Order: sequence, then structure tokens, then C-alpha cells
Amino acid sequence: MRSSKYIKRVIKAALVTVAAIILILVAGSFYLLHVSLCDLSGKDIASRRAILAEEAPDVLSWADSLKECGIMRDTTMTTHDGRHLHAVYASAPDSTNRTMMILHGYTCNVYSSMKIARMFRDSLRLNIFMPEHHGHGQSDGNEVQMGWKDADDVLEWIPIVVRLFCESDSAQIAIQGVSMGASTAMNISGKENIPQIKCYIEDCGYTSVWDELSHELKARYGLPDFPIMHSSSLLCQLRYGWSFREASSVKMVKKCHKPMLFIHGDNDDFVPSEMVYPLYEAKGQPKSIWITKGTDHAHSFRDYPKEYEQHVRDFLSASGM
Repeated sequence: MRSSKYIKRVIKAALVTVAAIILILVAGSFYLLHVSLCDLSGKDIASRRAILAEEAPDVLSWADSLKECGIMRDTTMTTHDGRHLHAVYASAPDSTNRTMMILHGYTCNVYSSMKIARMFRDSLRLNIFMPEHHGHGQSDGNEVQMGWKDADDVLEWIPIVVRLFCESDSAQIAIQGVSMGASTAMNISGKENIPQIKCYIEDCGYTSVWDELSHELKARYGLPDFPIMHSSSLLCQLRYGWSFREASSVKMVKKCHKPMLFIHGDNDDFVPSEMVYPLYEAKGQPKSIWITKGTDHAHSFRDYPKEYEQHVRDFLSASGM
């Protein structure tokens, strides 16, 4: 009798423990997914303008003056699944068929890209086109897509870019992205061959969403991948239709046959500097790499503006643009 009661107590305790573990795991998975994909601070346009006004007031004045003159304009697109996405564009100082698509990073918007946009337009004499990703700026969306599904959205922008600036047969488009935008660019590079896209510039992109979130999980909370990364990835698949492992920029650059310039700061601890090397190795020729010394995350242009411009100029020239 005592043995039977003891066994029942053990079983009950075990069931309670298992239930508690499952509850903690589910709660942790929802928390990780929320923290990672539901930060919509990129929709706060006023704060990004304020940051730009503090860091580079001349750049904000430049952008505002182009808007006032009607040179920099807004445009929108309705995607195949009914979402409304926003972008800003401006023609080069002189008429040209060459356009730089500039892809912003995680929780950013077009104002985050204005400093480098001025370089592309005024110094390199390119048309500029800056889309705001799903869940950012004035675009629809209540979650961040981490550059994975954003790649498909950017491809939907291409015909619009072509119509805005030139005839389809003569269009030359380069795609540059920073951080999440860089991973977006790499994810585009492995998709269908778009003849107007001539080359890619990825600046501090991550190898995969799994790798980046795993890094942050360990850095912020000291936790290993198992089991929360696996359960969170499954939850992402169920809610948003893609998984963390699926979203691999390494796999995508393996399929790319067009020129790509890799840029990364050697002091980056947000998207760790070592991520650039498997990406570079996975990409076939033509390719080039530039590692900026002492630079942390997404600050290569800030730290080395003249060198950045020259590297990009040389790369575009070698790519036929």
C-alpha cells in the first residue's frame, strides 16, 4: 500500500515537473520570438530623424532640401499578398541608368541610411532607391523578417526601380545593405537571376538567422541553443512560415554568380566579425573583401568614409557599372 502511494506521488511529481518544463520552454520561446521579431522601433521615424540630426545635421538638411525640391520622393508598392511597402528615391545629379538600392538594418528606416545615401548619390553619381522593409518605417507589418522574406519584397521593387529611372534594357542596379540589410542582399543574390542586378555589397551581414539569434541568446542571457532555439524556430515556422535554420545567407551566396563585396569591422561583437569568413568562402568568384580595423558593428562607413567610397568605386567599376 505504501509502495503504491509512493509511486503515485513520484509520478505526480514527475508530471508536474514535466509540465513546468514545457510551460517554461513555451514561455521562453514566445519571449525570444517577441524580443527578436517584434521590436518595431524602426517605425519611429521621428527618433531616427533625431538621431541623424544629432550625428550629422548636414545630412538631414541635405535630405530635407532634396525633398523640398522634389528630387527625393516617396513611393509605395502593394505586394503580391496585399501588403503596402514604402520607399524613398532620388535621381542622380546627372541622368544615368545606374541605381544603388540601399537596404537598411534591423529596426532602422530610410533615415538610418541617409549618410551613405548622400555618398552614393553626390559622390558616386548614382540614382538611389531606399525601400523600408516589412515592419519598418512606413511599411506594413508587425514583425521583423530578418532579411529572409524581405529578399522577396525587394525583388518586387525591381520593376518599379527600372520604370523610375530608365528603360528596362539599359538598367544597371547594384544592391548594398548593412547588417540585416546585408543579409537581405545576400539572400537576394541566391534567388532568380535578375539581369538588371549587376552586383552586391554586403556590409556586416550574418551567416544565418539561427547563428545570429544563437549568438545573442548566449551573449545576453548566457543560454545554449538547446532547447529554446529549436522551439522558437518551430514557433516562427508556425506563425510566420519560415524557420531560423532555413534563413541561411551562406546557402544563398553559394548560388550567386555575380560580383559581391564583403565588408566587416574586425571589432564587431553584435554580428561577430568571424561571420564574414564562411560567407566569403561560400561565395564563388568574382568577389572581394575589406576588413576595417577597430570598427564595431555597422560603422565601417563612419570610421573610414574616404576608404569606403574608394572601395565601392573600385568594386563598381570592376563589376561593369
